[in-house]
Amino acid sequence: MNRYRAASNVKPVWVLAATCLISARAACGSPLLDPQAFLEKYGYLHDDHLIHNAVEMQSAIQKFQRLSRLPMTGELDSATLRQMAEPRCGVSDKGSQQVWAQRVNIIFTARSSAGGPSWRRRKRSAIKADKWYKSHLAYQIVNWPSHLSLGSVRLAVSAAFQVWSNVSGLAFQEAPQGPADIRLAFYEGDHNDGAGNAFDGPGGTLAHAFLPRRGEAHFDKAERWTLNGHKGHNLFMVMAHEIGHTLGLEHSPVRHALMSPYYRKLGRSLVMSWDDILAVQQLYGKPPGDRLVRLPGEVLHAALQEWEFMDVHMSDKSSGLPLYCHSGVFDAITADPNGTVLVFRGSVYWSVSPEGRVSGASPLRQHWADLPLAIEAAAFSPLDAKWYFFKGKHIWRYTGQVLDAGFPRQSTDIGLPRHPDCAFFYAPLGHMVLLKGSRYFVFNLQTFRREPYYPRKLKDWTGVPQGTNGALSRPDGRLYLFRQRHFWRFDPVKVRVTRVGQWVKELNWTGCGVAPQGNDIL
Repeated sequence: MNRYRAASNVKPVWVLAATCLISARAACGSPLLDPQAFLEKYGYLHDDHLIHNAVEMQSAIQKFQRLSRLPMTGELDSATLRQMAEPRCGVSDKGSQQVWAQRVNIIFTARSSAGGPSWRRRKRSAIKADKWYKSHLAYQIVNWPSHLSLGSVRLAVSAAFQVWSNVSGLAFQEAPQGPADIRLAFYEGDHNDGAGNAFDGPGGTLAHAFLPRRGEAHFDKAERWTLNGHKGHNLFMVMAHEIGHTLGLEHSPVRHALMSPYYRKLGRSLVMSWDDILAVQQLYGKPPGDRLVRLPGEVLHAALQEWEFMDVHMSDKSSGLPLYCHSGVFDAITADPNGTVLVFRGSVYWSVSPEGRVSGASPLRQHWADLPLAIEAAAFSPLDAKWYFFKGKHIWRYTGQVLDAGFPRQSTDIGLPRHPDCAFFYAPLGHMVLLKGSRYFVFNLQTFRREPYYPRKLKDWTGVPQGTNGALSRPDGRLYLFRQRHFWRFDPVKVRVTRVGQWVKELNWTGCGVAPQGNDIL
């Protein structure tokens, strides 16, 4: 049955464009996107109508484009569809535009009346948001992701609450047991919040929360949550956003606002925008003594990095095994010409000897200066005896520990993808290979260009899954690819995967069978 009611101004290009992008997103491993279901879920269409005519669709699309700061074409163009497919909060956008317009109106009313009685009357009547009627709130962490320690999660949660207390009249305290005003929990799929609130796996909806007095925020356990901005989604940023909802805040149309509905990375700029601050202060007032504190992202980056060092050190010391063995998560893996395996996670790396003995964690920048805080892919090339590191749209190349002249370079300039899943030197081709979603790219290190006729579909590598987070070739020529706790062994002769297993239990050369030896620089 056609979901759109026939009308003279129906534009078939909507459906065609949506179909094309939906197919592309599905091929990349992202959740399937149904534009009409999306517009209904997030409050742009009435979900009690099974069929919507073209006028309703166009109006809903324009409202979405307005909140997303896109050109208001009223059409499902490529930019609109891409925005719909971006990771985001699961709370509806319904009412956000109206609340924001009222908030802006208050600013101008306050300026024109200099804070007189008429402004105070307007302020009380204009904003009718739910709120807590007390200034001290207790929160509780119900559970947490298995690949993060409780200590690191507590740090991210505490920091997320602090950014709100720094700019408002609120104070927060953790309540490990007993009653709490706000409860934070991680779930997968359907978790009894209603069918519309079921989590959809990696990407898509990251989390959702409820307004005051229910006081709950739920996070998708299937996501890869991180602390320091490497692969995955930054828990601190998503946590701070969802806490905003539990305080009564709606989504903001301001592009860089913390309460923008779409996922925002932790950058160097200020975490909170003027709109976030105005919204929370209209509900709870200013901080005591009017001492407002706005933290830049780089300060939080440094704090999270310092905690990451401590977390790694405590894990290695208490269990005798590297942190990545417990969590089953790392960012990249490669091997040097001597057969030593290097495992990268966040701002540190471990070295594993050919016998399987693993060193203590070392800071990434201590060995390779000028690298970013974390990387997304790494590979050693025996062709030129150089190290290659990838992050975002940049490539770093080192000879030993020395950064080569002219680096970092932009990967997009040479035809390579941004944010690759993994990279490895593949001897049968004599080139480096990068995987990204459902495609792979062949990188000619001599011409320093992508090889012609690439990218190609990953299905050429029979049995290799999408979303691998590391790969390397072993001395016997076989290729090992990793995704979370599992590995896939690819045979270049048979040109297919010949074995699948759990690398922590089955591959001693990953360093998970022997306690770390020395190099305890932390």
